[in-house]
Amino acid sequence: MFLRSLFLPVVATSRRDLFERLLQLLVGLFLYGVALGFMVRAGIGVAPWDVLALGLAGQTGVGYGAMTVLVSIVVLLLWIPLRQRVGLGTVLNALLVGPSADLALYLIPQPASVWIGAPMFVFGLLLLAFATGLYIAADFGPGPRDGLMTGLVRRTGWAVWLVRTLIEGGVLLIGFLLGGPVGVGTVLFAFGVGPLIGWFLPRITRIREARSRQLATPRAA
Repeated sequence: MFLRSLFLPVVATSRRDLFERLLQLLVGLFLYGVALGFMVRAGIGVAPWDVLALGLAGQTGVGYGAMTVLVSIVVLLLWIPLRQRVGLGTVLNALLVGPSADLALYLIPQPASVWIGAPMFVFGLLLLAFATGLYIAADFGPGPRDGLMTGLVRRTGWAVWLVRTLIEGGVLLIGFLLGGPVGVGTVLFAFGVGPLIGWFLPRITRIREARSRQLATPRAA
């Protein structure tokens, strides 16, 4: 009973549907980490949560990927007083994105100039929005940061935009004070990620839902 109240149930129309959605989740999370690697390597600034992770990494000597995992775990601990329910996607998000980003940073070379770094950042931003659509549409629960936002909205009754702004602004300020990289990319992310996810997510969700319905249809005798 306790575990049922803590974890979101896994629902699927068939075993094939479950397998395909799990694969979609894993691919989405892997590509999300790769996207972060591109944006970090671009060297023109990063998203607020990555400003925090890189700032903490610089202060502690812990690698960026490992610090991303640690930050996600701390955020999950903040779910406890909010009574948020954890999904499989939530746990895998916390554990897999950081290592994927580290792998990308290992493989992606440092750009020779900002004229190469800027397109790298834009590519990373587009890839991140696509990857976000993939893992959210798989429907295995929200990521740690998204769950923190929705939990605070439910508990406080404040508007989503206000809670999101307070969280992102606070994280950005702390990361900046710790020496995290803030730049043009940070601004591009702030204004670009929402519309891009808003374009990718409904389209990927429609495709996934149609596929799940197809897999639920019994074959004719």
